[in-house]
Amino acid sequence: MKKVELVNVSKSYDKKTDVITDINVTIEPGEFFVLVGPSGCGKSTMLRMIAGLEEITGGVLRIGGKEANHLPPSKRDISMVFQNYALYPHLNVEENIVFGLHVKKVSKHERKKRSDDVAAMLGLTPYLNRKPRELSGGQRQRVALARAIVNQAPICLMDEPLSNLDAKLRAHMRSEIRQIQRRLGITMIYVTHDQVEAMTMGDRIMILHDGKIQQIGKPIDIYNNPANPFVATFIGSPPMNIGDGNVDRKNSVVTVGDGAKIAVPARDHGLLKSERIIVGIRPEHLKPATKDTGTENKIDVKVVNVEVLGNETIFSFNMGGREWLAKWTGQWRIDVGDTIPIVMNYDSVCFFDAETEKIIKTPTDIENYVFGKEVLI
Repeated sequence: MKKVELVNVSKSYDKKTDVITDINVTIEPGEFFVLVGPSGCGKSTMLRMIAGLEEITGGVLRIGGKEANHLPPSKRDISMVFQNYALYPHLNVEENIVFGLHVKKVSKHERKKRSDDVAAMLGLTPYLNRKPRELSGGQRQRVALARAIVNQAPICLMDEPLSNLDAKLRAHMRSEIRQIQRRLGITMIYVTHDQVEAMTMGDRIMILHDGKIQQIGKPIDIYNNPANPFVATFIGSPPMNIGDGNVDRKNSVVTVGDGAKIAVPARDHGLLKSERIIVGIRPEHLKPATKDTGTENKIDVKVVNVEVLGNETIFSFNMGGREWLAKWTGQWRIDVGDTIPIVMNYDSVCFFDAETEKIIKTPTDIENYVFGKEVLI
């Protein structure tokens, strides 16, 4: 296992404008590290820089403690799985898997042994004599993964490998890739634009936007404590609701959208330093108001759209010119046009600075119950 370090790494194609700026991160040995962000944010470019397929124009890349800026890809001790599989159509599955070993002049006996072991691990043994055109999308993805694993490189790079698969197969392959990574103990760097993949697969994730790091951390920590509104709306499905808040410092109240008022307790009066802030709240933290609910933090909203998903109900409404979403457990009989009373509790909201967009208040009532192993014994 090897760690990968990027120190002040940047990338420019015209020597004027950076497409990637000041990337500083250490990926630990054996870690499943996910790069996630919207299309065009620099994820694949960064992966290709680690692989040696793109030149690093600034900063230092270290692999296993050694500087690797000018090492050719063949000397970096890595394997890579591409988005389009990149299988050779004229070779069968076994020949595709061992192609890299053949180039490295590994003995025929050793090639056969490694191929059989990896094929058994990935359920490819019955397909070793088939050509890629005779395989399904999931099987082709397994072949590409097998070709990367068979090299026994301590670092594996993956560039959106599941984007060509259907939803059900993607979910299955997510689990399969994660189990293989754990079993082999390799360092894996995985690129995706899908925040669900990032949340479910990564030990840690890095969120990129416009070539800059927005936040690095464990998925659940980022979900609960987003660094800025971009992270808040990118991570989570449905995304966090964001709105402009007007501050009444005299009465310690923040008004959001169409008159929703959030009373700020005395302990947090110091957060209200300007007349405007950005308010965020997760859809699942918007609660239905009941007969026992007081008027504080309560607002009536008009339903614009409803989705009943069996185990939960999601409905949308307008808040200050933006579409907000509420997600409630169970099957609710809500129709478009209904007026629904909801509650925004202060302890469930995020506040972001209106100028810097940095988070100034994290939610404390997030309804997460984390039990230790002793509870299950």
